[in-house]
Amino acid sequence: MSTAVPVEASAAVLQPSEPVSDSAISVQGPDLEKNLSLQELLKSYERIGFQASSLGRAIDIVNRMRKWRLSDEPISVDESEDYLPPEIRAQTRCDIFLGYTSNLISSGLREIILYLVKHKHVAAIVTTAGGIEEDFIKCLGKTYLADFNMDGADLRSRGMNRIGNLVVPNDNYCKFEDWLLPILDTMLAEQQATGEVWSPSSFIRRLGKEINNEESVYYWAYKNDIPVFCPALTDGSLGDMIYFHSFRNPGLILDIVRDIRALNELSRKSKKAGMIILGGGVCKHQIANAMLIRNGADYSVYINTGQEFDGSDSGARPDEAVSWGKIRADAESVKVFADATLVFPLLVAATFAQD
Repeated sequence: MSTAVPVEASAAVLQPSEPVSDSAISVQGPDLEKNLSLQELLKSYERIGFQASSLGRAIDIVNRMRKWRLSDEPISVDESEDYLPPEIRAQTRCDIFLGYTSNLISSGLREIILYLVKHKHVAAIVTTAGGIEEDFIKCLGKTYLADFNMDGADLRSRGMNRIGNLVVPNDNYCKFEDWLLPILDTMLAEQQATGEVWSPSSFIRRLGKEINNEESVYYWAYKNDIPVFCPALTDGSLGDMIYFHSFRNPGLILDIVRDIRALNELSRKSKKAGMIILGGGVCKHQIANAMLIRNGADYSVYINTGQEFDGSDSGARPDEAVSWGKIRADAESVKVFADATLVFPLLVAATFAQD
């Protein structure tokens, strides 16, 4: 029997490597022998690999959004006179467009989003109907932790609505109706008196004023004059209430054209624009489509669990948006494949909360 290693097997197993670039980053996890701060731990994510490295990249991109000033850029030949003074250039920041799905307001991420709005860290918000109504409903009654495996028929018989592993008593929606319908009456009367119709964003702004509660995201959006866009405003309990109101006191008008113009113009006029999008669906695509008006976003961070194999926009990676002109070819972008409730608090802690 031969004792020589077969040449072809040796060549296959012991394939030589190309030289590694000096700029290559080696994999290394955090050293828990050290007393690491939260910031040091999160910084270590960059070198862990997999989605930890994606989160580390997202943190870096968001910090770049936050630090950018127009004064960082040379003055272009066609620059508006309004942006020539050095002090104006130093004050002009990247506009951050934040999008999120309704379930995240139902969850404890509501308080993270509230922090961003209260401290004026975002320029505009796009969300869904549930992302609006659940904020106000939480001002009227609690949402509770539950279990993903609770029996739906049993919950229905007890008037409990399940959102994943959360439950909302149906009485909360009854309280919401009692609060909202008189406001709709007043808004209709104002519309009839002035001839000025409402848009979804002005509707949400009014509700933020009416709730007058510092626990509300949209109270702070109202106080800080941050526009909140909701293209699918009727797709939820708000739609139910508007439906009921249309029988009892018909005539209220919501003009979506005003809002698409306002959102697109905000994008077009941004000197620098960044997207932070939690989840998919309407909130993701509406922001991305607005970015098309300015030939794409400069920065983009997606956080969701969607996959692209079914062709959905929700699951699409940033590079697909590049092909449409919704993210610029030279933009800094990343997708973190994760549940936003797990990673978004960490991202905010490492970025906005450092101010």
